Amino acid sequence: MFDIDKWQEIFATIKKNKMRTFLTGFSVAWGIFMLMILLGSGNGLSNGVSENFMRDAVNAMWLWSGRTSIPYQGLKEGRDIRFTNADYDVLKDLEGIEYTSGRYYIGGNKFSYGNEYGEYTAITCHPDLREVENIEIVEGRFINQVDINETRKSVVLGKDIYDALFKNKNAIGEYVRVNNIPFKVVGICKEGGGTRHRNAYIPVSTGQKVFNGSNRLHNFALTINATTLEESQAIEQRVRETLARKHKFEASDESAMGSYNKLEDVIQTMKIFQAIKIFIWIIGTGTLIAGVVGVSNIMLIVVKERTKEIGIRKAIGASPSSVIGLVLLESILITTVAGYIGLVMGTGLMELINLVVEKQYEISAATNGGNGETIFRNPTVDLGVAMTATLLLVVAGAIAGYIPAKRAARIKPIEALRDE
Repeated sequence: MFDIDKWQEIFATIKKNKMRTFLTGFSVAWGIFMLMILLGSGNGLSNGVSENFMRDAVNAMWLWSGRTSIPYQGLKEGRDIRFTNADYDVLKDLEGIEYTSGRYYIGGNKFSYGNEYGEYTAITCHPDLREVENIEIVEGRFINQVDINETRKSVVLGKDIYDALFKNKNAIGEYVRVNNIPFKVVGICKEGGGTRHRNAYIPVSTGQKVFNGSNRLHNFALTINATTLEESQAIEQRVRETLARKHKFEASDESAMGSYNKLEDVIQTMKIFQAIKIFIWIIGTGTLIAGVVGVSNIMLIVVKERTKEIGIRKAIGASPSSVIGLVLLESILITTVAGYIGLVMGTGLMELINLVVEKQYEISAATNGGNGETIFRNPTVDLGVAMTATLLLVVAGAIAGYIPAKRAARIKPIEALRDE
């Protein structure tokens, strides 16, 4: 392998057949290049969708009440189902439920501070909502259980509300008026699932008391202890059956109680992306195989062209192994160099795309309160995967070169010298 004369001869052969060598190498480089592009694009799409899912808790579930559409035990359809605080007490102790928050919406509320005012949404909730919706506290704190127990007039402002009312001034400890009722600002937050932070959070007990909500709750936000689709569906069914018995409606009646189980969507989406990755590998591998077959065909042509030369070598004492080594090394050299070039170009292009994507994400985040909008993120290929693919390509190139090399080794000197 370290025979200088052998390498000189290989380079001389490559130099003599530049176009043929270029086209052979190009087919290999193109194969690994396309594999990197396909893998990077698949990763970018998967990462972007996953990030959007992760803005809320992956195992989150939302429940909302509606109107029955199916008769139940002598009761007619068309009955309104109304959730109350008693339902919250039932759900938070239900097996499989991790975090629970009831929510009571107060729409179209006028917020004011000094001479500044605006209309935003006030949500009354329990402390666990922070965990369910991945609410980020920028300053201060979120609603706590003491606020609930003492029906405190506390409020956590969304970042957009704070910016509009306080203009970067200190807000913690100040009072804002919600429909002319003063609430003490205890925190500033960003919403995990949105790009606009225009919600304010108030203790559910306070909101119900101040805004005539009685014990009414509009919906529930939960997280569940489940990691598989089957576990998730089982817990969702348990929740439905529990509330159906309590409010006397058919558990399968989705009009009476609507639900959204995020974990189901996450699992199904990840399965789709797994299938896409497998498909990408199939296409990429097919492209690589086409390149390797091209190398094998070219080396067969090389052997054909050099039949007489190989015959002379064997006539003066060259061993079959030296002939095999000569052809094999040329095949490995072309495959390795071309594969490396394709690898560098493919990963380099994906890194360049990644820089552009990240720049666009930063611009989007700057104009959307810190949450960038994206369905394509970090479209890069793992270095280990890239190196493994290249190594496999080199091995395939060696196998591709071995077939014509064995053919060359079987050439009989007398027949080679007669070949015209």
